Amino acid sequence: MMGKKAGDEDRLFYSFNLDKHVPAEHLLRRIDRFLDFSQLRQRLEPFYSHTGRPSIDPELMIRMLLVGYCFGIRSERRLCEEVHLNLAYRWFCRLGLEDEVPDHSSFSKNRHGRFRESNLFRQLFEDVVRRCMSEGLVRGDGFAVDASIVQADANRRRGIPNEQPIAWSDPQLATRAVREYLEKLEREGQIGAPPKNISLTDPAARWTAAPGCPAYFAYSTNYLVDVHAGVIVDVEATAAHRTEETEATKAMLERVECRLGIKPSHLIADTAYGTGPMLGWLVDDKQIEPHIPVWDKTEREDGTFSRSDFTWDERADEYHCPGDKPLRREWRAFIKPRTHITKAETIIYRARESDCGSCPLKARCCPNTKFRKIARSLYEEARDRARALRNTPGYLQSRKDRKKVEVLFAHMKRILRVNRLRLRGRTGAHDEFLLTAIAQNLRRLALMTPISIPAGAPG
Repeated sequence: MMGKKAGDEDRLFYSFNLDKHVPAEHLLRRIDRFLDFSQLRQRLEPFYSHTGRPSIDPELMIRMLLVGYCFGIRSERRLCEEVHLNLAYRWFCRLGLEDEVPDHSSFSKNRHGRFRESNLFRQLFEDVVRRCMSEGLVRGDGFAVDASIVQADANRRRGIPNEQPIAWSDPQLATRAVREYLEKLEREGQIGAPPKNISLTDPAARWTAAPGCPAYFAYSTNYLVDVHAGVIVDVEATAAHRTEETEATKAMLERVECRLGIKPSHLIADTAYGTGPMLGWLVDDKQIEPHIPVWDKTEREDGTFSRSDFTWDERADEYHCPGDKPLRREWRAFIKPRTHITKAETIIYRARESDCGSCPLKARCCPNTKFRKIARSLYEEARDRARALRNTPGYLQSRKDRKKVEVLFAHMKRILRVNRLRLRGRTGAHDEFLLTAIAQNLRRLALMTPISIPAGAPG
């Protein structure tokens, strides 16, 4: 017998409990346990007018943004459509079936206005990190740092060569991203070498390229990660430039120590962070063990002696060559004492020309020069400290732990779909990277913290 669905008649009253239709194991239900917006309105109150029509609830907008970043919904227009249709999204945003979803244009005004002026995303990020700490996901013993390039919202065809003059006063260039760039340039100056190309759409984005790939405008997201459970303890947006990324690492370590009260015993990074100034800052200023390969260009590949073949005598402040001849920073006393420090923050140690000229090892030492020279970094003791850690068990484990940062970057780009920015300017990149890190930490909290399912809960 062919069945027929009962209840074709229109019902006068409906009873619908939204909470019962969201499974207990749903990601948003697990995330919701760790959100605390009790101070949200207090933080934003100075940035709202006390008169006029009531605005959209800021908690609703933050919850909608979290949905978008947790599930890789990059378009705010599509996010509003998804929240309108998805029951779990409505439940998380505290919207009933008959409640209206805000228009997508509301996000732009609040993002560029109140949220940015109040530094709200930074405060929310730190609140989530503190919750990770209270749940035991952050130990603070070892941190890992790295940077990943994310394409900017800038057409590569709108880039012009750096040597070409730019009329920044042109009204067509009077955008928020351009104003921010010019203000930062006037305040801090150019960091590093000038870029090859400059984008008229987002001039703060850096022209960069991976080996074998086409160049494009991009920013770098810098993650400082606690390696115990892979929690992001700090994040910073910079141009895709190594100098800025290194300085961002220092800023993040200082900020985490100041605001969260945690300082690692060791820092894990790749060779790009193994420069002399960076290692000196870690060892001498912060007393942090650098589990970082040393950036070293002193090894020769032409068969002649490298600097490692020379012996350092700290008491005498000199090197000894394989022929047991000294190399010193100066061979005579000067009337005015000299530091002999070069612009590269090194001291040059030289052998006597007479010693090298009669040495039987000259062909293997300095065949093309009259005497041998060695450049010693001002941070050589810190570099030696990093080299001494290279074969320790802790260092070998750190090489494995460093992958936890790379996994987060892969998750950010492939799962959360943050492979191209939607906001422009340094502050736009900063906001997007903060929201992405918040979403990743919340997902980690939700998946690594056990949940007790009450009897009768929706499954």
